[in-house]
Amino acid sequence: MDRMSSKALQERVERQIGRHELIEPGGEVTCLVSGGADSTCLWHVLRELGYRVSALHVNHGLRGAESDEDARYCREVLGAEVVEAPPGRSEVELRRIRYSFAADRLRATGHTASDQVETVLYRLVSSGRAGGIKPKREDGVVRPLLDAWGEETRAYCDALGVAYREDSSNDATKRGLIRARILPLLEDLDPRARENLLALAATGDERPRLPRTLERTLHELIASNEGTREADLGHGIRAIREYDRVSLEHGPVRFGPWAIASDAPGLEVRTWRPGDRLRGRSKKVQDVFVDAKVPKRERASWPLVVAGDQVVCVPGIVEDPAVECERGDDED
Repeated sequence: MDRMSSKALQERVERQIGRHELIEPGGEVTCLVSGGADSTCLWHVLRELGYRVSALHVNHGLRGAESDEDARYCREVLGAEVVEAPPGRSEVELRRIRYSFAADRLRATGHTASDQVETVLYRLVSSGRAGGIKPKREDGVVRPLLDAWGEETRAYCDALGVAYREDSSNDATKRGLIRARILPLLEDLDPRARENLLALAATGDERPRLPRTLERTLHELIASNEGTREADLGHGIRAIREYDRVSLEHGPVRFGPWAIASDAPGLEVRTWRPGDRLRGRSKKVQDVFVDAKVPKRERASWPLVVAGDQVVCVPGIVEDPAVECERGDDED
């Protein structure tokens, strides 16, 4: 890897951070560092990207003098705070102990795509599920390197002359068994084995989500204390909550006496808010009501078709070719 490739890796990490909203621009983050290539690369990349980076090394003392050398390296080279921790009885317990430190800060770990593949394979064998490593844990620990392979982090450090430590105990772990023996055999079967296992991480761990605006609309609908309430979900679909029952209906949005339909994406129906203006014009909707002689008592319940904060259509008053509005008799 040359310096140009190193820059490309930094850009990929930046995209990963932005895609999953892992760190605020220019924000503070503490790297949990072991001294190995992955966490050292992470520490260096985040600094290069302009984040305010500190480092923390948890020393379990499992390898005697070698562990002490790792701690010394992290303290002297990476400027890490070093904390002494008890030796856990399993990999799970060791991880729990490490994550118990600095819980009041945003922490980042050096997990890579290689770790992701090993995790998927281990979980498939041990539980039958293809779950992967989350880019962001519920406790706020983030993984900015999940788009980079382990060999890339080593090449990055080598290209820029950044020293790192080698852990002699890695091969003795379950991950070491997968890395050294199982994955090479799978790649003999098919060279695409790693990429295919990596693809399982997304399908197995990151469950499909609704668009955030739609999630928010449904949450507000369910959280409402009103006996009956409706919400426009777009594309002719509306959600209706009647006490403890929520149903979805397809077709024109019913809003009082109005039936409103459109195939245009991103449109919503709501009532007037102070400051609303017509899209592409400076005219306020309040002035539209005045010009159309709409009584004040009716304005608060008159439907507006909006795209974001802009008013596209005021049914019966301001038309839009993409929106069909039809008024029937008022309901009792």
